[in-house]
Amino acid sequence: MGVISCDNVGMEYLPGREILRDVSFVLEPGSFYFLSGASGAGKTTLLGLLALTQRPTHGAIRMFGEEVTRLPREALPSLRRRIGTVSQDYRLLSHLTVEENIALPLKVACEPESVIHSRVDEILDWVGLADHRNARPEELSGGQKQRVCIARSVIHRPEVLLCDEPSGNLDLQLSLRFMYLFEALHKMGTTVMLATHDDYLISQFTYPVLRLKDGMVEEGR
Repeated sequence: MGVISCDNVGMEYLPGREILRDVSFVLEPGSFYFLSGASGAGKTTLLGLLALTQRPTHGAIRMFGEEVTRLPREALPSLRRRIGTVSQDYRLLSHLTVEENIALPLKVACEPESVIHSRVDEILDWVGLADHRNARPEELSGGQKQRVCIARSVIHRPEVLLCDEPSGNLDLQLSLRFMYLFEALHKMGTTVMLATHDDYLISQFTYPVLRLKDGMVEEGR
């Protein structure tokens, strides 16, 4: 059984206007998939469903062996803590430093301060921002902000990482650097789904691709 499976999932925001329709696929634990499609194809909508921030109009989604589509809202936070999300818009808190932004998921989970300090130190080195730990977001470049976003998304060691166009505003060199970070997580056992419209970036790797077109998914390269 996959860590994530979608069975005939559909999503419409207005009656009769489906963004997604009959989407079905399975992600095995520890797999890495690209999610491809033109702008407006529904990539962000699908990732929102998998991040449990939205509910589908119809169909079923199973995550971690549990059917999550109709779970009560109070049951979702514990599942969301097993998921990391990376977006284009960073969503960093401007009044917090780099290390404070990164530490937020661990603080929300009430981890001991000793664990928080150790994990933050480790991940700052991993993303190459140890020298910027006390900087605030407005002092960082776009690439540095994205690295903070990635660090915050993975510091709690999620089982699943969902990335929504994480390199959409970056040059190829930075895009590849982020890909190598995601690959490192994948090799440690994290299941990764990375949405991108950049076919050239996809071509640099051998991971399978889920392509969204006309609201439906096709698997291939």
